[in-house]
Amino acid sequence: MSNNRFAILQHDAIANAKISPKTCVQWVEESFRMKPQAQLPPKISIHPQGDDFFNTMPALLAPEYERFAVKEVHRISGQTPSLGADIMLYDSRTGHLLAIVDGDWITTMRTGAVATLSIKLFQRAGVDSYSFLGLGNTARATALCLLEELDGKPVTIRLKRYKDQAESFIERFSSYKNVTFEIVDDIRDFVAGADVLVSCITAADGLVCDDDSLYRAGMLLIPIHTRGFQNCDLFFDKVYGDDRGHVQGFRFFDKFKQFDELTNVLLGMNPGRENNDERILCYNIGLGLHDAFFASRIYDLLKDDCTEWVEQRKEISKFWI
Repeated sequence: MSNNRFAILQHDAIANAKISPKTCVQWVEESFRMKPQAQLPPKISIHPQGDDFFNTMPALLAPEYERFAVKEVHRISGQTPSLGADIMLYDSRTGHLLAIVDGDWITTMRTGAVATLSIKLFQRAGVDSYSFLGLGNTARATALCLLEELDGKPVTIRLKRYKDQAESFIERFSSYKNVTFEIVDDIRDFVAGADVLVSCITAADGLVCDDDSLYRAGMLLIPIHTRGFQNCDLFFDKVYGDDRGHVQGFRFFDKFKQFDELTNVLLGMNPGRENNDERILCYNIGLGLHDAFFASRIYDLLKDDCTEWVEQRKEISKFWI
C-alpha cells in the first residue's frame, strides 16, 4: 500500500484568504494567455431535468505548472444557492490527488473576473455606465472586480429591477462613493440605455429584448450564462468567446459576422475593437482552465495552513485481485 494525503479546502478557508478582485482578474488573464499550451476539451453537460445541469470540466495547465484539475458544476432549480461546484486538483507528474476544493467561490469570482477582463478589452472609449441584469452573486462578483479595476473613477451602475434585489445590490456597494446607482423598471429602457450590458440571469424564456434597434452602436454585451440574447448573434459586428468548442454548436454560429477567441486578442493575434461603433458580443461560457488555475494558486496559498487532510491508501501491487 502507498499513503498519500490530500487537502480539503472549504469555502470559508478560501473566502477568508482575502484574495483581491484585482488578483482574480490577473489570474484569469494569465490563464487565458496560457491556453495555447494547455489542454482543455469542451465541457460535458448533462441535464437531469428541465434547465438543471451537471457540467464536467477537465483541464491540464501549461506544462510548467504540472497541475491537472477536473471541475463539476451544477445548477439545480430550487436549491440555495442554485449553483454549486467542486474541484479535484492533481499533480500531473505523479497523478496524486492534491486537494478537493470547494468550487463555489472560485466559480463566482473567476466568472466576474472574466466579465471584467472582457469589459477592459472590448468596451468603447469613454464609457462610464455599466448595466446589470440578474443581480445575484455573479453580478456582485463582476461589480467587485470592475470597481477595483476602475480604481475610483466615477461611474453609473444601472440595475434592472427584480423583486428587492436592486435595493440589496445598492446596499452591498454603498461604501463605493464613486458610484451612482440607477434602477430601471422597463426592459426596453434598460437595453436602450446600455453601453455595457452584463447579463447574469441563469434562465430565460425567449428573448430578453427582441427589438434589435434598441441595442445602440458601440454596445458591449456580455451574457454570462448565454440566455436570452440569441437575436444579437445575427446583427452584432463581432463575437468573442473563451473557446470555439463552447459556441460552435450555437444555432446561429455560422451566421456570426466575425468570431474569434478572447485569447487571440490578448496575444495580439486579433485587433479586438477597432472603432466606437462596433457592437461586440462576448460569450465567455466558462473555462475549466480558469478553475484549474485558481484551484492551483489557492492550494499553494493555503496548503501550509490547511488543517483538513485526508490520508488516501492506494494499492500499488501490479496484481491485487
